[in-house]
Amino acid sequence: MNETAQGTAAALAASGQGCATDGHHIGGDDAQIDVATGLVQLTSLVQGLYARVSERHNLTPVQAKLLCVLLDGPRGMAELARCFGVEKAALTGLMDRAERRGLAKRSPVPGDRRALQVMLTDAGHRAAAAFHNEVDAELGQLVSTLAAHDREHFRATMAEIINRCRTSPRPDHR
Repeated sequence: MNETAQGTAAALAASGQGCATDGHHIGGDDAQIDVATGLVQLTSLVQGLYARVSERHNLTPVQAKLLCVLLDGPRGMAELARCFGVEKAALTGLMDRAERRGLAKRSPVPGDRRALQVMLTDAGHRAAAAFHNEVDAELGQLVSTLAAHDREHFRATMAEIINRCRTSPRPDHR
């Protein structure tokens, strides 16, 4: 196990996040893990890693997400609010902090006096790229021990699930 994976495993053990929802620890060799428990544990691993890398870059996880979203280009405030699942007013505080740090800026949308778009500054672009590269490398470590065909199968299955969730209406959870 490499140093990053050992650190992740140690952090999970210390936080109790390496435990199943029924309170029983599931080790790395347990092939009987159910999907829900596995996804919850994987989410905890990813969120913990993301938070640690964010901290190393002097960012909150939400600031890191904002910068990564903006790496693809300017976005409208309304679009960002939808992306973050918040009202536009709640996004304003996040943007205020990003602007004070010189990471992003708001500007009017040509042809729409009421709308604002958000874009990275040069410093924000450098910070976003550095964060993204480090998170990409560390997340890659989570699957690095899988055989190449298993990594590709995992990637394809994950992409299929994400695409289906983005394009299908939400199921009614009654």
